[in-house]
Amino acid sequence: MNLDRRAGAGVAFACIAVLAAACGSSGSPSSASGPSSPSSSPASPTQAAAPASASATTPAATPAAAATPAAAAGTAACPTRSLAVKLGSSEGTAGSIYTTILFTNTGTVTCTLYGYPGVSLTSAPSSGAQVGAAATRSGTPAPELVRLSPGAVANAVLRIVDAGNYPASTCGLVTAHDLQIYPPNQTAPVYLASSSQACSKPVQILTVSVVQPGTTGSA
Repeated sequence: MNLDRRAGAGVAFACIAVLAAACGSSGSPSSASGPSSPSSSPASPTQAAAPASASATTPAATPAAAATPAAAAGTAACPTRSLAVKLGSSEGTAGSIYTTILFTNTGTVTCTLYGYPGVSLTSAPSSGAQVGAAATRSGTPAPELVRLSPGAVANAVLRIVDAGNYPASTCGLVTAHDLQIYPPNQTAPVYLASSSQACSKPVQILTVSVVQPGTTGSA
């Protein structure tokens, strides 16, 4: 009889344990949804990137900087080595001589000339020392971009004032033997034989025009 009671008590205890376990596994809804729950997990990388990619825009084109005439034409300046430089026609007036300087493109590609050549007199043939002041710019006509195809010619007009018009004390009269000519925007000169009277002192006897297309131009 005691054994039956013990067995019954054991069964009853086991049932109580099973019920307790069942009750413990049925928690509240808040405890069932932890950080790993899909509803509270952070957005996936694809979802997070979507707003940024949707708002991205292509940058507007930057306005081009103002180009020089030669750059705007898309053609390089004529280098000295690609130019044949010589003196053209001359015309004398009261107290001055106007001489045309001709620039011929001897290269194989089109190039450009823009602005004024640099001109001065020298004391000896081929790279002698400069005599007096270099040529000033005439100011007219206005500069224009000159495109020189192979074989094409451009010109500038050089005015040489008679050095004898000035008093000897002011001029310091000497004989010049060459013209030193720098094509526009170049650093290598060309020397042309041109024996003439010049002023060794800072007296302005040379004036040059801009480069113009063709073989004749205006000073």
